[in-house]
Amino acid sequence: MKSGFISLIGRPNVGKSTLLNSIIGKKVAITSNKPQTTRNIIQGIYNDSDSQMVFVDTPGIHKPKYKLGDYLNKQAYYSINDVDILLFLVDVTEEVGKGDLFVLDKLKEASKPVILVINKVDKIPKERALIKIEEYSKLYPFKEIVPLSALKNDNVKELIKVLKNYLPDSIKYFDETQYTNKQIEFQIAEIVREKLFNLTDEEVPHSITCVTEQIKKEKNSYVINVAIIVDRDSLKKIVIGKQGSKIKQVGIDARKELETLLNSKVYLELFVRTIKNWRDKEKYLQEFGFSDFME
Repeated sequence: MKSGFISLIGRPNVGKSTLLNSIIGKKVAITSNKPQTTRNIIQGIYNDSDSQMVFVDTPGIHKPKYKLGDYLNKQAYYSINDVDILLFLVDVTEEVGKGDLFVLDKLKEASKPVILVINKVDKIPKERALIKIEEYSKLYPFKEIVPLSALKNDNVKELIKVLKNYLPDSIKYFDETQYTNKQIEFQIAEIVREKLFNLTDEEVPHSITCVTEQIKKEKNSYVINVAIIVDRDSLKKIVIGKQGSKIKQVGIDARKELETLLNSKVYLELFVRTIKNWRDKEKYLQEFGFSDFME
């Protein structure tokens, strides 16, 4: 039995959470087509007959505008130093940018195996992918380079095979029935937040967080209350929608997924609360679970 911790590092929106879900075979992290969806370090646990790999999904490294952004970057930097292997994800459809070079500079300080994952190769011709591989290989001495499509689960098995060569431990860290380190309260709040991401535009999703305030187990069902926190009153109206249409749709979409997750009927109540500038206030960042990396 070989084991190890593996961090997924990269700019926002390169597909880290999609890859994590594809590897684990279950939804561990929420996904959207908007950057900076991931806000917490989320562990996904992969088990097979001869290995256990603990994948650490991290927020995308970016230029922060709020204290929340500082926190997200600190999480990503911490995970670089606290794991055994680093997976540097890039989007093959994007040009190499300042953000990629900044992340690579951080990786150079880590002195541990770095594997380049070229994601979204299904979107371009093979020749272009090969050019991109060559371009990145000149920037850093990667131990391995693996092209794949996380969304289509293409070549993900090859990545698993490659990673097994670098696992340093012989310890089973988690029971093989466990697939994530996150509690159910966190998973519920994240599912609601994902549905909000899907149904809102521009800055709105990034101004929102969700908190599970109650889970009550009834005989044949769950009663769940989730608070949707916004940072100004104008967003409250957008989230609720005309005659409550948007929040109703969020509830319908979230409830369907929660019933699958909990294998039970779910009564879901959502309500919206305004806390002005919560992303810049340490008190609320700590209250909403963003406390581990606050100074």
